[in-house]
Amino acid sequence: MKSSAIRFAALAGCALLPLLAQAAQIHAPSFKAPAKNMPMLLQADEVVYDDEHKLVSAVGHVEINDDGRTLLAERVDYDQASDKVTASGHVSTIDAKGNVAFADHVVLTDHMRDGVLNGFGALLGKTGRLAANSAQRLNGTTVIAHHSVYSPCKICQQQGGSKTPLWQVKAERVVYDQDKHKVRFRSAIIEVKGVPVAWVPAFSMADPTVRYATGLLTPEVGNSTKIGYFIRQPVYIAISPSQDMTVAPMFSTSGGELLELEYRARWNNSGLWFQGSGAYNPDGGLGGTPGAQTYGHIFGSGRIALADDWRTGFDVQATSNAGYMRFYDISYLDRLVNDLFLEGTPGRSRFAITSYYFQGLRSTDVTAHIPYLLPKIEFSFIPVGKVLDGAFRFDFNSAVIGRDSQRNDQRLTGEMNWKKPVIFGNGQVWTFVADARGDSYWFQGAGISNGTGNGATTTIGTPPSNDYNIQRGTAYAALDWRWPFVAQSSPGHSWVISPIAQAIAQPYGGNPAGLRIEDSQDFEFDDNNVFSFNQVPGYDLIESGPRANVGFMGEALFPGGKVETQVGQTYRLKPDPLFATFSGNSGTASDVVGSFSVKFPHLDITDRLDIDRGNGNVRRHEVYVTGSYNRSSLQVSYVQLPQSATTLGLPSRQEINVQTDMNIWENWQVFIAGQRDLTNNQFLNTEYGLGYEDECLAISLAYRRKYTEDLIQGVPPSTSVILRFSFKTGDTAIQPFSLFPRDVFALTHP
Repeated sequence: MKSSAIRFAALAGCALLPLLAQAAQIHAPSFKAPAKNMPMLLQADEVVYDDEHKLVSAVGHVEINDDGRTLLAERVDYDQASDKVTASGHVSTIDAKGNVAFADHVVLTDHMRDGVLNGFGALLGKTGRLAANSAQRLNGTTVIAHHSVYSPCKICQQQGGSKTPLWQVKAERVVYDQDKHKVRFRSAIIEVKGVPVAWVPAFSMADPTVRYATGLLTPEVGNSTKIGYFIRQPVYIAISPSQDMTVAPMFSTSGGELLELEYRARWNNSGLWFQGSGAYNPDGGLGGTPGAQTYGHIFGSGRIALADDWRTGFDVQATSNAGYMRFYDISYLDRLVNDLFLEGTPGRSRFAITSYYFQGLRSTDVTAHIPYLLPKIEFSFIPVGKVLDGAFRFDFNSAVIGRDSQRNDQRLTGEMNWKKPVIFGNGQVWTFVADARGDSYWFQGAGISNGTGNGATTTIGTPPSNDYNIQRGTAYAALDWRWPFVAQSSPGHSWVISPIAQAIAQPYGGNPAGLRIEDSQDFEFDDNNVFSFNQVPGYDLIESGPRANVGFMGEALFPGGKVETQVGQTYRLKPDPLFATFSGNSGTASDVVGSFSVKFPHLDITDRLDIDRGNGNVRRHEVYVTGSYNRSSLQVSYVQLPQSATTLGLPSRQEINVQTDMNIWENWQVFIAGQRDLTNNQFLNTEYGLGYEDECLAISLAYRRKYTEDLIQGVPPSTSVILRFSFKTGDTAIQPFSLFPRDVFALTHP
């Protein structure tokens, strides 16, 4: 009987389709047989019924469609007596997700659950391919392929292009478990561009439908003058769709053993992250202490949503040894911050209560001088509506500062601010500002020396010998004037220039004798604060006396980017004793500070200047350049900084930092990085390397040299050579592989 399209629900239709779809479709997690009498579509050049032999055959361009799945073949036969289905001639299936499988010949038995497939092939994900001489299907969920080749890489389709994938695995036996989404290889040879590079007795990986799977990540192999030869092998553990972990053991010939762990979790609007490590070094190596040593560190952060606009959280940073993390290249932080907070942001207002604990890792740090805050309270009230036809704001800030040296402080600060902008018809913008502030201080341990190390405070004048209180009140009125001029030469090309003048009326004497300076020591006069009514950071110190800030801002807008510039200077009726000579803001006129920036898609340049008002010399100069072209990039930074503040003990600095990644040919990259101290004419760090990366393979070899030495912390200069390589596995987010013959960890988490 001939038919171009026959719809039926007889025995042949109901039995034939689930068998064939299940046989060739190896990607679906499970197969659910259609309900009896469920209609399906069979299309063929000819359908033949042999009642005597109980045989149903579909011949010629056979196409069977059922519930989004499609089977294509040249011939399909169903033997009802033996319950055997045979499909032959370019057999292929496409499931509802678009996965495709191929076979030359398929024979299925046992109610169409088991079978044999010859000339088997399958597409895994977007680019993955699996081919085998033959394959078996067991229990309806497992496919065993013999003499197989697997690769997740794209194969060139261009005329004359290479048909060999960048990397592939040839294995005597491959087991694909659909329920666990796992592909296991036995007696496998890994080839890179057709060249065998490794033989592995057994390993496994998740199929491309899995986003997260437990297994090995990219290893690191290298040599360092600090720890000798080393190998670091991270293992990724998928705990659940919202939790995962990385465990990374490292073994070295001279630095002992190191174990790093990292845990991550997300739920609702909350999250946790912890990173920790422990090391055992039988040879010592830090701080000059002989014998075996153990070290450790922990970093972490958490944000937990409570109700509506409230949340709580913490940050943890701690280490058992000041030089430990530098020695093992874990972190180069020199100050660790720990905090615990509760925060609410109802409307436009904000309330936060936070406690801080700090750990200093510099060789000059003195633990007894480093403060801790228990607690710091911040409250900002900003009403939605206007107050007296202007914008009103009230801020309250309190801090309780303690030290092991018993030199403790407490501060309460309240501040009200009101501003009213007025725009005139010719474009001038006048903003009137009124501000009032009050502070109350209590200082304990007045007779206790706080030393001279980092973390020590300074005091204005001579403090009393006993505990004492200080109250302070100040206010200012200010007027901000701006007059922007706009010109447009053509569509998309415009220029804006705006002169700026600010006048601040404030009484003198805002910093009374005996005031301890805790949070205002790191002062830097630059383009970021030249147009601020109070240019000093923190709460302890404030500017005082009448003054004016003048300058201008300019901007040129183009279709693909913009150019910006800003210049400013401060004038006073008489010098403010708050500012030291080297600060750039002493005397009756400050230095001239400004910035110039160019921002385009492939080029970003920022130049910041501080020009001495007396002799015109450049006191501070910072240049940052970032450029990119195709797969090449360049980053250059030049920094010339004067002595910051004597209380910080930081000397002047002049250095240059260069990082470049150049694409020299196709997928080959050369990267060079260097940091040089121009003041002392010496390198601080250098790194050189060669790398190859495409959509399927990444490998790099780097040479790194650190020239700095810390004798107190026991961290010497070092040279390292590091090899990294990675076999990418297609379009999934994380696709590690496992070298374990059996599954050791939880398998997959889609």
